[in-house]
Amino acid sequence: MEDLQQVKFEKMVYGGDCLGRLADGRAIFVPFVLPLEIAEIAITGQKERFARGRMVRLLEVSADRITPPCPYFSICGGCHYQHLGYTQQIELKRDLVRDQLERIGKLTNLPEIQITPSPTPLGYRNQVQFHPTRSENADATIHLGFICASSDEVLPIEKCLLIPDEMNELLSQIELESESGINRLAMRMDGDGEIMLVFEGESDEPPELSIELPVSSTYLSPDGRSLNLGGNDALVYRVLGKEFLVSPESFFQVNLPVAEEMVGHVLSLVEGQEKLEILELYSGVGLFTRFLAPHASQLTAIESAPSACFDFTGNLDEFEHISLYEGAVEVILPELVKQIKPIDLVVLDPPRAGLNARARQALVDLAPQQIIYISCDPSTLARDLKHFNEAGYSLQSVHAFDMFPQTAHVETIVVIRRAQRVTS
Repeated sequence: MEDLQQVKFEKMVYGGDCLGRLADGRAIFVPFVLPLEIAEIAITGQKERFARGRMVRLLEVSADRITPPCPYFSICGGCHYQHLGYTQQIELKRDLVRDQLERIGKLTNLPEIQITPSPTPLGYRNQVQFHPTRSENADATIHLGFICASSDEVLPIEKCLLIPDEMNELLSQIELESESGINRLAMRMDGDGEIMLVFEGESDEPPELSIELPVSSTYLSPDGRSLNLGGNDALVYRVLGKEFLVSPESFFQVNLPVAEEMVGHVLSLVEGQEKLEILELYSGVGLFTRFLAPHASQLTAIESAPSACFDFTGNLDEFEHISLYEGAVEVILPELVKQIKPIDLVVLDPPRAGLNARARQALVDLAPQQIIYISCDPSTLARDLKHFNEAGYSLQSVHAFDMFPQTAHVETIVVIRRAQRVTS
């Protein structure tokens, strides 16, 4: 029998959970609950100082709670906040960014935190990843779905509210054979409305696929090679009037209107500045590079993904003052510090794990005057800012962007500046 306890919840924490207190005083973290609600919960995991749980039933309901629009909410692991109105989601994310910077980063006297909402809280994703699962009926039909919130099982779905209608319509038409060997299927839609299916499997060679839909399709082998199965072999995205060619295996932002807001914000930070020595880390396919290039006398970029480097070269072909290094930032940057000129501006957009310690130290050694840090995880951002603060950098501005409505994720762009040393 489950150990059920009644808990009154206090506040939301980063990651989607709500914090309450057990009878013994330990913190407990439970998803899909709101502050001031009282719930009967089952403990799912325990540590010495805290526990995790799941809600069994609500006993007292918050006035902020709304009916989630999606029938899969709380079962599917994709969304965290559909039980909260969008205005409240925005306020919550701004508060959580502040909390991470203060609590993890130990930063005080923070500048005012701005946050830009998404123009569309639903139907905004231009790419999504499905997992196949076999039904238990006699014909063992293959369905597509998402990983469950509380297990590694796949939840079959008929419609996802985070993607456009065109992608949902295509989802209803896809049929996979049980012998296909496909273990993942990504669907991507570019700026022209063209849809690409990206199949992934365990074999080096693609399985026999009969594709009768008006889409492009690609197979990704385990070693990362992409094999075009039909249609276009790349996607075309448009941001602020510029076209970006993106390979099937390359990363690109999932919410284009918010991506445009982020690029516009970065441009506002360098407005009026020219002939800068710029270093860009984790440059991807060149989204920010394309707009920074006119402000640079020389721009040096580092990117580790081969497909992104290939796309970067094509997307930045018009510029002759850009150098690209292919490889891990933590490997290349420490050596590059010894060779390059003094840097005016560093722009970095690392993965969710933030900066590797070696890369972070190399940046401190490089001592650029200004750093624009584009983060997709405020907790690792806060950790890195703590190190930069100790190295003599001060936080100038913080602006959050809701790239992922209905989820706990948030993008943040901060500016830090090196303190001027006074010489006698």
